[in-house]
Amino acid sequence: MGVSFHGPSRIPSCFFVLIMLCFFNGQLEVYCKSTIEPCDGSDTCNAMVGYNLPTDLKISEVASRFQVDPVALLGVNGIDVSYPDIENQILPAKYFVRVPVTCNCVNGLRQCSSVTYKVRASDTLYNIANSVFGGLVTAEQVRVVNSISDPNLIDLGQSLTIPLPCSCFNGTDNGLPAIYLSYVVQPGDTLAGLGVKYGTTVTDLMTVNALGTAAIKAGDIIAVPLAACSSSFSKYASDAGLLVANGSYTITASHCVQCSCGPQDLNLYCAPAPLAASCSSMQCKNSGLIVGNTTAQPTAGGCNVTTCAYNGLLNGTILTSLYNALQPRCPGLHVMPNFTRPPSTLTSSLAPSPGVSVSPSPKSSIHGSSSVVGGLVPANGPTGSVSYAPELPRWVSVSSFLILVLPLVVHFGYLESLH
Repeated sequence: MGVSFHGPSRIPSCFFVLIMLCFFNGQLEVYCKSTIEPCDGSDTCNAMVGYNLPTDLKISEVASRFQVDPVALLGVNGIDVSYPDIENQILPAKYFVRVPVTCNCVNGLRQCSSVTYKVRASDTLYNIANSVFGGLVTAEQVRVVNSISDPNLIDLGQSLTIPLPCSCFNGTDNGLPAIYLSYVVQPGDTLAGLGVKYGTTVTDLMTVNALGTAAIKAGDIIAVPLAACSSSFSKYASDAGLLVANGSYTITASHCVQCSCGPQDLNLYCAPAPLAASCSSMQCKNSGLIVGNTTAQPTAGGCNVTTCAYNGLLNGTILTSLYNALQPRCPGLHVMPNFTRPPSTLTSSLAPSPGVSVSPSPKSSIHGSSSVVGGLVPANGPTGSVSYAPELPRWVSVSSFLILVLPLVVHFGYLESLH
């Protein structure tokens, strides 16, 4: 059992309150069990939480539970947005989804504070934390954040703030673009296995989460860095600084532009969205190209490449930029991530990948290409995290033990005397 400190020597005073709650709350569960990232100011970042569905749910129901745009939910999970009525598809229980969240700085610590939940009949704080939200929070966290004096007294219809865990780390991992996923450790998980699954290393995961050992246990929450594509949009654009995790996409510019990442490289590729309607012009000036198009013309000295790139949304106008370059060889066709339809309780068929096709000209090829932003799968995580070590077990205080167990002992002793 221990607490690791990295980065700034000044740790917010509320951090010590969290640690005290871990030891003295007298509850059946540990209050803080996830990576703690100190922060300063009011900056935000895009992050994700991993969610195992507790029961069969429609995609729209998952989006509603976390108060996120269903299209954004489809994007981070690489689900084909163009499939008919996809938002009403029913996902099976235990299906794992990534949920996009906005990570804020709350009282000096990173936290998603925008999700609320209305209490239903038969709800308890424990049920809300562990069943409804899949262990992403604890009952004690919900109690403290909502100033509930008696955890056994919550009102039907009461609105509760759910403090979901999240991490920013400046949107980088080892100096490369990254988005962080808050992942609830499942039985049988190991850091080595998670590293293979998410394209990182044990060392990286230990560094990010300030772990002294590679030991993790079910119920812990760790921050997992996901390699991402970064944008180079105009700094004045409303979507400036956009990051897209590898193997996923986002739809921006009022649902007009789809920007995807990977799978073969970490260059952001933007093109008209499959369901784009009522959008401003996406054509680059002085060319016949639209956003996402590239012409490649072989010459004796190399390949003349011209690209029409998306440059952000400004005051409702889609900004475009035309890039010309002489490259050693002509680029191949852009390979889109494998966007699919997820397994359903009704069907498990797959849908085709969305995309925009443009016929080539006689003398040159026109195809999808990407803007010039690159990166590699990270090997080491950022410093500056403060994490609660996973060895601390769930425990019951002495007073709680006496209250719970002593009446049972007396009861069974009385029954024995009757015999």
